[in-house]
Amino acid sequence: MSFDANDGGTADDGVRREILTWDDFAGASRTVAAEVLASGFRPDVVIAIARGGLLFAGAVAYALGTKACGSINVEFYSGVDERLPEPVLHPPMLDAPALDGKRVLLVDDVSDSGRTLAKVVGILGEAGADVRSATLYTKSHTVLVPDFDYRRTDDWIVFPWSALPPVDAVSAEGSVA
Repeated sequence: MSFDANDGGTADDGVRREILTWDDFAGASRTVAAEVLASGFRPDVVIAIARGGLLFAGAVAYALGTKACGSINVEFYSGVDERLPEPVLHPPMLDAPALDGKRVLLVDDVSDSGRTLAKVVGILGEAGADVRSATLYTKSHTVLVPDFDYRRTDDWIVFPWSALPPVDAVSAEGSVA
């Protein structure tokens, strides 16, 4: 079977994929936000792990009515199922000390190995924040199961914001601005 960004299943490379559509994403964001509130946790701030968690964090923050948002830049993936040896922080850096005593909802797209999520939970916890974590997806082999998630799978996930390759100058010509 050839890979089509609108179909889940197994691609020619043998990697099973789950496709998250924009419509699914909208429902998932509200579902996770409702679970956060039902748990009794009321975050003062929503922090995204960039890049994958940026859109989800924004959607969850809107659904929660939480206006304070931030992000922390962490790189771990280098390709489909390829990772760096360790998660690496990149600037601009989050002002973690400003979160002392705050209730923080840390948001990412997936807890795959869980090492990125664990690293950032540790950073925020050391800064004195009361941290809960939320992801769209959780993998069975993760070292950190988030407090809230939308779905659990061991398939490679194709997110709507990363389903297509980056735009280049040639393909951008003639696009609608």
